[in-house]
Order: sequence, then structure tokens, then C-alpha cells
Amino acid sequence: MTPLGRRIAALIAAAGPIPVSQYMALCLSDPRDGYYTTRDPFGVAGDFTTAPEISQMFGELVAAWLVTAWDGLGRAPSPLVAEIGPGRGTLMRDMTRTLQRVAPAFHRAASFHLVETSPKLRQVQASTLEASGTFAWHETIDDLPEGPLFIVGNEIFDALPIRQYQFVGGAWRERLVGLGEDGGLTFLIGEGSLDPALLPAETPKEGDIYEVSPARTALMQTIAHRIARHGGCGLFFDYGHLRPGYGDTFQAVRRHQPEDVLANPGHADLTSHVDFAALAAAARLEGLAAHFATQGDFLLRLGLLERAGRLGASADEAGREAIRSQVERLAGPDQMGTLFKVIAIGPAGTELPAFAAR
Repeated sequence: MTPLGRRIAALIAAAGPIPVSQYMALCLSDPRDGYYTTRDPFGVAGDFTTAPEISQMFGELVAAWLVTAWDGLGRAPSPLVAEIGPGRGTLMRDMTRTLQRVAPAFHRAASFHLVETSPKLRQVQASTLEASGTFAWHETIDDLPEGPLFIVGNEIFDALPIRQYQFVGGAWRERLVGLGEDGGLTFLIGEGSLDPALLPAETPKEGDIYEVSPARTALMQTIAHRIARHGGCGLFFDYGHLRPGYGDTFQAVRRHQPEDVLANPGHADLTSHVDFAALAAAARLEGLAAHFATQGDFLLRLGLLERAGRLGASADEAGREAIRSQVERLAGPDQMGTLFKVIAIGPAGTELPAFAAR
């Protein structure tokens, strides 16, 4: 068992089983042994690869979206361009480089901000962005200065803790992490129940699991509140579903391979699929509109194929093949194109690029 696993086991032995949300938060964010606080997990040498690491085209198209959104929202003065959960800083680097080249007026007017809690990742981001301009780091959304907020997040909501409930004996009971007879971590069923108003319309079957994430709802509502007060918009990419449903999506990835979520606390990435309908509902509570697309459709509407063609025109055959592979990974229906979704939030009645106003 990992050092964090032993500490979690000791906590459970002393105080009893813990909710999945608490287990997930400890594994990812523990100050001493948490996954994100102690390592750089991104890229081929890490545990997983995100869209900005696959191709510069992703950041370039996101930058183009920001420029068009800024223009459509009236070119607000002194916009804050922020990224939450900025990984290695690759997306922010590609966005600022693109903005400087294609939208110098926007680049001059804007200030650039990163919302990051991990000291380890802040160091990595600072190194990535060293030659890209001036940036400010913040612990939370509330720490950002006031002003119109144009915020981007890629694979941020999936890493926020979830609570799981299982339908057992005709009732919903919370799923907990406890100790098995061998002293190892195992799943147990607790006494906590679930408000039926939160459930999908379909009738559950014995053993069905339903996931909720108050942490995701709270984060989206905090962002939406800022935008509702000061203007701007938000754009977020993640894997998940557009409609609520039953299913166990709690998962672990280590060295690019799936593994048991209880096997290596603190040494594997823990995530679950994002309920985009819940995120939209949180934004709408603040009076904003929410717009959806699959990642593939979104990038293609913004000109992914055209950008790939321009890059390929000056590349050799190996370079063109690499670009074709990147396009397929980002937008292909069998890769990230369908599984990954996009949600944009902004003032009601305002048309945002690649989305129809709703």
C-alpha cells in the first residue's frame, strides 16, 4: 500500500468508512502525498495526455474563440484571460502566442491569469510560460481581480470529487470506502440516502450507481457568478455526458493504463465522467446561458481542418502524417471527438462562436 493509502487506512480504522468524495479529495489534493500536489502527471512521460499536449492547434483555436467572443460581447476593456487547472501551461502558452499574432489589440488590453493550487504544477507552468509574457497565479476564482472574465478550463471538472449512491434493496445508499477483512481498502454501503429529486426519470435497477458532485456545481456557480457580475464568458472541455444517467464512471489511470481506483492512492489519477446538464443548471442559476457541443464538432466548426491544412502545407510527409493523427485524436468520433464535450457559458441571448444562441 502507498504511504497515502496507509494514512487513509489509519483514518478509516480510527473514524470509520469515508465517502468516495473524501477519498478522492485525499488522493488528489493531500498536501503531503496527493497526486496533483507531488507530481507532473501530463504527457507521454506521465500518466495521461490532454488535448493541448496533443497539438498546438487546440490552443490556437481556443484563442480564436476567445477573440471572437470578446468582439461579440462588446470588446470589454481590460479583460481577464484566465485558465483554471492549467496543467503544464501548454494551453495558455499557445493561446497567448496566437493572440499576440492574430489579435494584438486584445492581447494588449488583456491580463493573463492561472488558477492553480499545486505548488509543483505552478513551477512547471512558470517554466513553460517563461518567454510568453506576464502572468499572475491565483489559488481560487475568488482571488482573481475584478473585471470582465474570459475563462477557459480543460479537464478540470472531471478531477473534482464525486459522491456515489447505489440502489440496494429498493433504496439509495451512499457508497463508502472502508477496510476489508484483509485490512485493504474496499467499497462498502453506508446509511446515507439521496434526494429522489436529483435522480433521472428512468427507473433504477438493483445495483445501479448514481453520481453527484456538489464540488463541480459549486465551482461552476462561482465562475458564473463572476461572469454575471462583471461580464465575459467561459469555455470548458471535459469528458462526460449531456444527460444525467446511472453508471459507475469512477476511474483511475496510471502510466496511460486504467487501474483499480483503490489500488494506489496518491499514485494514480482519479476522475469520473462529468454531468454537463448539472454544470449548465448551475450557470443558469446565475442568469447565464449555457451552450453544448461535442469537442469534435466544436473544433471542426472553428476551422480545425483548415488550420491543419495550413500547417501541413509547409511540412514534409512525416509532418503531415503527424498533423493528420493529431486531428483524428482531437476530433475523431472514436477518440476524443465524441467522448469529450464542450460547455460555454455567457450572457443570455448572446451568440458565442461555434454555438447558437439559446
